Amino acid sequence: MKSIFFSILILFNLSTILNAQNLSKAYFAGGCFWCMEESFEKLKGVEEVISGYSGGITANPTYREVTYGDTGHFEVVEIIYNKEKTSYEELLKNFWVNIDPFDAYGQFCDKGYSYRSVAFYENESQKKLIERDVKKLEKKFKKKVVTYVKKFEIFYKAEDKHQNYYEVYFQNYLKYKKACRREKILNKIWGS
Repeated sequence: MKSIFFSILILFNLSTILNAQNLSKAYFAGGCFWCMEESFEKLKGVEEVISGYSGGITANPTYREVTYGDTGHFEVVEIIYNKEKTSYEELLKNFWVNIDPFDAYGQFCDKGYSYRSVAFYENESQKKLIERDVKKLEKKFKKKVVTYVKKFEIFYKAEDKHQNYYEVYFQNYLKYKKACRREKILNKIWGS
C-alpha cells in the first residue's frame, strides 16, 4: 500500500513540476528509437528525449522482449518540451518528415511490429491534429498512410545503453543509419 501511495505522490510531483516549468510530453514511434531521438533532440524547445517502449501489454519490457517477443510494444521516444518554445503541432511536423508513413512492415531496414510508426495522442486536440495530417498526406501523395494513431497510455524507459545512443556510440550509429538508407529514403519521400 505504501509503494502505491509513493508512486502516486511521485507522479503528482512530477506533473506539478512539468506544469510549473511549462513543460509537456509527447510520444512517437518511428522505427529505431535511436534515430528518432536524434531527430527530436535538435529541435528548439525540446528539453529531453528518452528512448523506450509503449503501446503494448507487458509491464516493464526489455529490448529483447519488445523486438523478439510478443509484448505489443513499439520502440517509442518520450519528448519533454517547453510549450512556450514549441508546440505539439511542431513536434508532429518533425515526426512525419523523419518516417516513411507508407511502410506497413516497419521503418527502413528495421522490420517487424515493434518498428511500425505510431503517432500517440493524449487528448482530442492532438488526435485531431494527427488525423488532419494523415488526410493531407494521403491527398498529397495519393497513398494510404499506415502510421498508427493510438491513444497514449504508459511509457517504459528503455535500458541505459539505448539512451543517447547516437551520441555515445556515434561511429556505430552512423554505420547503422547509412546501412539502413534512412536519409536516402527520407529524401526520396520528403525532398532534401
